[in-house]
Amino acid sequence: MSQLVFIHGPGAGGCAEGYHHQMQRFPGSLAPDLPGHLDGKSMSTVEDYTEWLRGWLHKAGHKQDLVMVGFTLGACVALQYALDYPGEVSGLLLMTIAMRPKERQPGSLEFRLNAAKDPALHQEWLDAMRHAMMFIDDDLTEKLIGCHEKVGPISQYNDLVTIDNFDVRDRIGELKAPLTLVRGVDDPGKPAEYELEIHQAVPGSKYIKLEQAGHFPMAERPDDVNKAIEELLV
Repeated sequence: MSQLVFIHGPGAGGCAEGYHHQMQRFPGSLAPDLPGHLDGKSMSTVEDYTEWLRGWLHKAGHKQDLVMVGFTLGACVALQYALDYPGEVSGLLLMTIAMRPKERQPGSLEFRLNAAKDPALHQEWLDAMRHAMMFIDDDLTEKLIGCHEKVGPISQYNDLVTIDNFDVRDRIGELKAPLTLVRGVDDPGKPAEYELEIHQAVPGSKYIKLEQAGHFPMAERPDDVNKAIEELLV
């Protein structure tokens, strides 16, 4: 029987609460808060997060038939896990992911660093997080903003740097697990279509594009994402 594992990123609260709808729909699924989100120290590489997650799962007795769901940093971790330990992963659903370093707007990283020092910029950062969640219902948005206030912009800065150093282009052809990619086509940040690059590189992968969804499809279009998850479960 498959074990669902939800892996968060630096957005949508920067914690596992972003999978609120999935945790309700799939009892018994797992959604750890990664180190540095809130407790502990952020890690510097996707490989480090992957090893932390593997240790966390193995300690709980989960060593095979893992269906991993991730967005942004969490998607990178899930993909790295499936490449490094193919015998343990039976399915992947990845959202808002690139298999190579992303291109960001100038100043976006510095904005997070400055927001940690300047109260006015800190509020501006929170407002930007709220704007990025424009397709999430109001109640969940405010819960996630509360998570952002606790986790803070430095954790997000660290995560973005980690994401931008992730590059598995030379290994993507090794992927064995069934793969579903999900993209929100109305992402306010208008990122490049990185998911399409992965879809084209992985024969047999499935690519879902959702309207009225942006950076966080699992919270914006939960019914559609949950249906795609169900199709991966065995």
